[in-house]
Amino acid sequence: MKNFKYLYPVLLLLILAAACNPSGKEPSSPKADTLVSYNVKVAPEWTDMFYRNEGWFGADGIFAMTLSGDESVGAGAKDSVLMYFSDTMTGTVIGDSSVKDFKMINNSFAWVTSLNPSDATVRIFYNQDKDGKPANFFDPNTPDSQPKEYYWFGDGFVNQEDNNSINIFGYRTIDNSEASWDFELTGVTLITVPAGKPFSEQSQIDMPLYLTIEGVGAGTFGSGIFVNTKAAGAPNPDGYLYIYGLLDPNKQLVVARVKPARIKDIAAWRFWNGAAWDTNMENVKPVTDRVSNELSLTPLKDGRYLLVFQADGIGDHTAIRIGESPVGPFGPLQKIWKVPEVSDPPGIIPYNAKAHPVLSHENKLLISYNTISLDYFNDILKYPHMYRPRFFWLEIVE
Repeated sequence: MKNFKYLYPVLLLLILAAACNPSGKEPSSPKADTLVSYNVKVAPEWTDMFYRNEGWFGADGIFAMTLSGDESVGAGAKDSVLMYFSDTMTGTVIGDSSVKDFKMINNSFAWVTSLNPSDATVRIFYNQDKDGKPANFFDPNTPDSQPKEYYWFGDGFVNQEDNNSINIFGYRTIDNSEASWDFELTGVTLITVPAGKPFSEQSQIDMPLYLTIEGVGAGTFGSGIFVNTKAAGAPNPDGYLYIYGLLDPNKQLVVARVKPARIKDIAAWRFWNGAAWDTNMENVKPVTDRVSNELSLTPLKDGRYLLVFQADGIGDHTAIRIGESPVGPFGPLQKIWKVPEVSDPPGIIPYNAKAHPVLSHENKLLISYNTISLDYFNDILKYPHMYRPRFFWLEIVE
């Protein structure tokens, strides 16, 4: 649930800013930096899978990866997909208006074994303590970790150069009070689980990926990952991981890259400074703005790249930008989907949209976004189904 990691006043400013941004018009003629011909439609077969009343009944931070590391479109048709979530709500929903045995944990998972979702092919699970109560699989456990911190997950990938280990960026986070938005991010961790092993065999390493750039903003890397390797199915591979970060307050996108085999070696990382790859993270330059804390970059068949995000971080519209390369330049913001749930009680806030190529079909991308409210700690007990992933399809017809 700790989706943006900002304090309450900043959240209000973002809501006002999103409301003031008018929808852009689609171009009248084809342009290389825009998506000209496309259709969008709801994906109830996926949204309905996460409407649940017993045990897990809501979560955010949804990412997905195949266990083989294949990142290509539709890879989930032939391989198991691990889907994972951040803040997770558990309990028994009664009459869609109350919750018995409510408990919030900070991470949960799902196995997905088909592109056609059903109770048989989507199995959601979470950890349990010795008393059978819901618990986290992953808690901060590094030299820099402090008591009472927990993880908000960033993107992850399967490292084919490390025997298909699972790797997930974890943002160490702490609550400053019991108020809904009073929390802060304290650091970044890379969590690794060896292939075929239980989550309990995890390792964690502190990564110095929190940055502050004077006159620009502050933030972290890990918002999205593009695995541009031949083994992962990239159409124009160069052997690198492209790791995207976000700087507040203007939701600016920054980019780093590293070879998968050296992801834990910060000395091997390079940061895009607007002209070249730089060894100094503080020289990084934003490549675009108005994106969200979680997002995705997907290669298109025509050689361009599709960036998917929630416009301005939160707000009514899921948006895209088209890039010439993994570092851009990126074209204008295109609002492709007006979230229908914004009028639902208790006042829905959409955020953190992204595409899931491994669960998609040829020319038809599955896109998710999350929904929450301002007073979520109180609202979740009265409107328990407000907080869960929603899905739609983006069909590219050009």
